[in-house]
Amino acid sequence: MYETLDEVRADIAARLAAAASDRRSPMHTPVVATADADARVMVLRGFDPANCTLRFHTDVRSPKVAAIEADRRVAVVAYDRDASVQLRLRGAGRIERVGAAVDTAWAASTNFARRCYLGAGPGAVSDAPTSGLPEQFEGVEPDDAELLPARENFALLLVEVAEVDWFSLAHTGHRRALLTRDGGQWIAP
Repeated sequence: MYETLDEVRADIAARLAAAASDRRSPMHTPVVATADADARVMVLRGFDPANCTLRFHTDVRSPKVAAIEADRRVAVVAYDRDASVQLRLRGAGRIERVGAAVDTAWAASTNFARRCYLGAGPGAVSDAPTSGLPEQFEGVEPDDAELLPARENFALLLVEVAEVDWFSLAHTGHRRALLTRDGGQWIAP
């Protein structure tokens, strides 16, 4: 059990780094909530510890993009069941559609993953169950030329974390700390 806030801060950074780089990490798919009280599970694609920023991929046509552009408040909740550690992160979201970071993330994605940005926008109504993909790409990996129209729908959601509520459950006694960029404090669970 940690005894200092520096140990807690290191634990948070290690968990987020692992979550961003290992799809088997229990915190790889946290819940992301926007200010309109809508929440969804997203894949954590990157973590910048120096700037305390989380990176997710998103479709610019998604309702969450409009919600974040209207009100930047975002909350992220991640849980490691085996370790009994919960992270509640609060910060400001930002959508980036263009730039080097967006181009790098797009280039690092597989064509199979990129095809998700070819179809109907998230939330589009359908008369039948649908993946939203164009029929010719159901179960098929498009080539680079076929993916050119998909790029305009791809963006990054960056969450600049301002506060982390770290909560460790233990039968010997729970521990909780609230950390900001400038400091932190222990608080009662």
